[in-house]
Amino acid sequence: MTAQEFLNILSRAAKLKTTPRHCWTQENRAESVADHSWRIALMAMLLSGVPEFEDTDMDKVIRMCLIHDLGEAFTGDIPTFEKTDTDTQKEDDLFLEWVKSFPAPQKQEWMSLLEEMGKLETKEAKTYKALDKLEAIISHNESDISTWLPLEYDLQLTYGQENIRFSEYLGKLRKVIDEWTKKKISDSSEAKS
Repeated sequence: MTAQEFLNILSRAAKLKTTPRHCWTQENRAESVADHSWRIALMAMLLSGVPEFEDTDMDKVIRMCLIHDLGEAFTGDIPTFEKTDTDTQKEDDLFLEWVKSFPAPQKQEWMSLLEEMGKLETKEAKTYKALDKLEAIISHNESDISTWLPLEYDLQLTYGQENIRFSEYLGKLRKVIDEWTKKKISDSSEAKS
């Protein structure tokens, strides 16, 4: 990989730092796609000390977390509740076209990771996907509830449930997150009364 190829890839990826997601992390601060990707990578690193995941290649999971939303550097972020199959296909096509332009070693590694991520058969792929969903819920719970759309009151409790079924630890984590969500909604309802 030449220095210029290296910088070109970084420049494209840098767009994620200014690509907002449908989540507000603090007053007047929209979460970026890069914020989300960094935090799920951190979550994967934290899981490396959990006995249930000692047989999981967390380096691979972290790599998956870091690249999973890079297609949004081309399309921007479309909230899951608005994203169509056509949107997904366009994002995937642009991302794959970009990855195919990489030098051979990087292209091979990324294509292999993307294929594994798409199949969701390995513990590594399942772990990255579960963390992706959980981080979105956590971020919304950290947000002021006034930034939530009406559909998010239900979505916060249902989003990604199928993605954590493979893991006892993540199931327990989800229960704690769901209790947090319920308390947040209850506290908001009481404040309005």
